[in-house]
Amino acid sequence: MRSDGRQPDELRSIKLQTGFQRFAEGSVLVDWGETRVLCAASVEEGAPPFREASGGGWVTGEYNMLPRSTSTRKPRRHGGRETEIQRLIGRALRASVDLDALGPRTITIDCDVLQADGGTRVASITGGFVALALALEELRRLGKLAAEPIREAVAAVSVGVLGGLPLLDLPYVEDSGAEVDMNLVMTASGRFVELQGTAEGRTFDRDQLHTLCDLGWAGIRRICALQALVLERARGTAGGVAEALLDEVGA
Repeated sequence: MRSDGRQPDELRSIKLQTGFQRFAEGSVLVDWGETRVLCAASVEEGAPPFREASGGGWVTGEYNMLPRSTSTRKPRRHGGRETEIQRLIGRALRASVDLDALGPRTITIDCDVLQADGGTRVASITGGFVALALALEELRRLGKLAAEPIREAVAAVSVGVLGGLPLLDLPYVEDSGAEVDMNLVMTASGRFVELQGTAEGRTFDRDQLHTLCDLGWAGIRRICALQALVLERARGTAGGVAEALLDEVGA
């Protein structure tokens, strides 16, 4: 039995609420178990210097944990962990779009962790894609896009091995004691964007790697379906305000 009563292959409850911030071109509040992350997309005209010659744009990410997102106060500073995670967010979201079709503009996805209980980076990537898609929808509405930039959705999930058992979507209490800790970033069609796997307590073999990848892909399929559902609802509401729950998505 897991700490929260879930089955080994069961995701935590997930809710996506769009239109959470009034001034952002796209925003979503992600409730993922006890983890909460606010993702907001900001559009700026003009591309970074290294993209100017291409005529295309750029997508990047920022990641931060608020001081009381954890059990003890976390000082307001930006260290190596934050830099590593925001680079991951940027790589993941760039995989979902055609940067040339974006045109000469920059979209920044700010991911602020309000409460952390494991999986903050996967929640940031999953919510970040929704915020990005909403921002692109706004650019289309304003007639600023000549072509569709989105290739396909991108989402992420954690997997791991605890007590010899492969598990999907680890909260902090499991993640902190896992023998193997892994984060998967994949597209809606099942292609890998990034795989981060670490032997925390013991090494793992190829069979275990394949088991974890299959477990993660099963979870990501449902998460991508949730992203599609909330985006469909947001397009049909004033101000793009909508919400969707994982329970509304089939297995």
